[in-house]
Amino acid sequence: MGDATVANVTIRPHEAAHFAKLAADWWNPRGSSAMLHRLNPVRLAFLRGAVDLHWGGSIDAPAPLAGRTALDVGCGAGLLAEPLARLGAAVTGVDAADQNIAVASAHAAAGGLAIDYRHGELAELPGTFDLVTCLEVIEHVGDKPAFVRELARHLAPGGLLVLSTPNRTAASRLLLVGAAEAVGAVPRGTHRWDDFVTPEELRVLLTEAGLTMDAPQGIAFSPFKGFHLSADLSLDYIVTARPA
Repeated sequence: MGDATVANVTIRPHEAAHFAKLAADWWNPRGSSAMLHRLNPVRLAFLRGAVDLHWGGSIDAPAPLAGRTALDVGCGAGLLAEPLARLGAAVTGVDAADQNIAVASAHAAAGGLAIDYRHGELAELPGTFDLVTCLEVIEHVGDKPAFVRELARHLAPGGLLVLSTPNRTAASRLLLVGAAEAVGAVPRGTHRWDDFVTPEELRVLLTEAGLTMDAPQGIAFSPFKGFHLSADLSLDYIVTARPA
């Protein structure tokens, strides 16, 4: 369910190769990234609320990120970067798979969106950003402390980090790894359950990087509601953090 890959110093080469193979199918809502398409409205609803709360914006504003910069880490083919641009942000997307960046750039150009897509390591990317997003990525990273330090380094003073990831629970092992890959909802080999991060572990990582994590919110699934925000953290969760 990962959005993509990030940096050669933190990402495993086989992870980058895995997501690169999916690049051409990324924008197909019934293709290999179908689960991300189903997750995206839930993630965007959380993000919009977090942005309005953090910067005191109006829920009616069509472009709450106007005048702000945003960095989407592990941007894949742009499934999150494009909505961020439509919310008014000057968006940069970074990904370790060059195939993803090629597809993302072409799709944005076709939609008239000016997004600065970069292929390479997060550590090599200059500058800081008002908003940093990292959704369904950290579970694919080898050196998680180094990766989180880079997220913090790219966050501007007064900025906002939004991060989501699967929780390491019995439920996530059964459903996100076992069942989801067995029925083809997620491409085989996408997840390693041992790499999932619990909210408590993430809080420690963020604290050590100089960030304060807010209370996590679950992303749950039911046959009746589909994916939805929930108090249930057992499958997947999303959090905000800011400089301490």
